[in-house]
Order: sequence, then structure tokens, then C-alpha cells
Amino acid sequence: MVDRRHDATDNRLLAALSASNRDRVLAVAKPIDLEVKTVLFEPGKPVENVYFPLDGVVSLVTPLEDGSIVEVATVGNEGAVGVPLITGGTLGVRAICQVRGDGLLLSARDFLTELTSNGGLREVVDRYVPALFGQIAQAAACNRLHTNEERLSRWLLMSHDRVGVDEFSITHEFLGQMLGSRRATVTLSAGILQAAGLIRYHRGRLTIVDREGLEEVSCECYAAIKLELDGALTGAVFTSPN
Repeated sequence: MVDRRHDATDNRLLAALSASNRDRVLAVAKPIDLEVKTVLFEPGKPVENVYFPLDGVVSLVTPLEDGSIVEVATVGNEGAVGVPLITGGTLGVRAICQVRGDGLLLSARDFLTELTSNGGLREVVDRYVPALFGQIAQAAACNRLHTNEERLSRWLLMSHDRVGVDEFSITHEFLGQMLGSRRATVTLSAGILQAAGLIRYHRGRLTIVDREGLEEVSCECYAAIKLELDGALTGAVFTSPN
């Protein structure tokens, strides 16, 4: 059951809608508990639902033939999981919950109906999707060029933004899968950040201790991704009546 501390405006994409346009979405939305390791859809399979996280983090990953996966983007309370979408459409990634959270679910049919008839939703989604693709492009460059400590710091900062708390559950094994690194490499990188007093990690619980210090260690990709996502959503209220 969704934590009642949350409401729809905890999702920044929905918060960017006028109250009337948001109410139209909520009329066909259902609450959902996004548990860790839950797979929301697979690559090449029909996307049956679109998800609006209220907190927590969902990874979009590319699975490889040897069973390994590489993260191409993360989605939290700034966006939606399952877009862009067309009737009967598929996406080339797997969506998997990596940090537990609450969310709202719309069936693909209801989402596409709203996208057609709710002008406010269409406008904000049209602004969000390019920002999501921008994140994918930035992450590709980051994974190729930046150190493990920089990449891990970026990931932790983005997750911290999404969950809204300093402590959350995550394993080194799962982080390694998300970052495309061996578990031992992630353990070493996390140990470096912990020794510097930036994070604390114990038995699957990670705590952000020094947010400003983590931003200094992170590469420029965190700021670039945040700027693009904020630009798509912050300060804009979409009021189209149709």
C-alpha cells in the first residue's frame, strides 16, 4: 500500500500540471508499492503500464547475453517510467526498481488516452522525454570517460534527490550491476568515499553524510543531468484545457 505521507505532487512531472489536469490523471491512476528488484517491463515486450514514482528509484538497464546489465538511465520522482509510448509499443530496456518507493500506475491504454485528450499532460511529457534522452546520452559518456568514484558519486547524488532521505537500502552487488562494474570495484570505490567521510555503508544501508563533499567528488555529469531535468519541469505549470 502507498505510504499516505505522499501525494501526487511528490512526483514533479504531475506537480507541473494544473490541478484540473492532474485530477484527470489521478482519476485513472492506481497506487503501487515499488519494491526493490521488481521488474516493471522487459525489452521488446509490450509496455502494459506507465509509472509515476513518488519516491524511490527505477533503473532503465540494457541486459546483455552473458546475463550482465548496464544502466542507461534512472527515473525517480522527477519523471515517468514507460515513456515514450505508442499503442502496443515496446522499449529497448528493462525497467527495474533499485530503491524501494511508492508510486502511481496508469495502464498504457489510460495513459495514451490521457495523452491524447489532456493537453497539459501532453505538454509536460513532450518536455520530459527529451530530458530523459539527454540523461541517457550523458550517462553513456560518463560510463566511458569518468572514474568509478565519480560515477558512483553521480549515482548516489541522483538517488538522494529522488528518495528525499539521507539513508536508503542498496547492496554493492546491485550497485555493481547498475554501474557495469565488478562488485569488488564498487566495494573499493564506496570504501574510498566512506574513508573521506562522504558516505557511510553498513549491511546494505547507505547513508549520505556529506552532500556537498559528494558533489565535489562527482563528475560534471550530475549537474548536467540535473540542469536538463529541472529545465523541463521546474517552474512550469501546464494548463492546456484539452
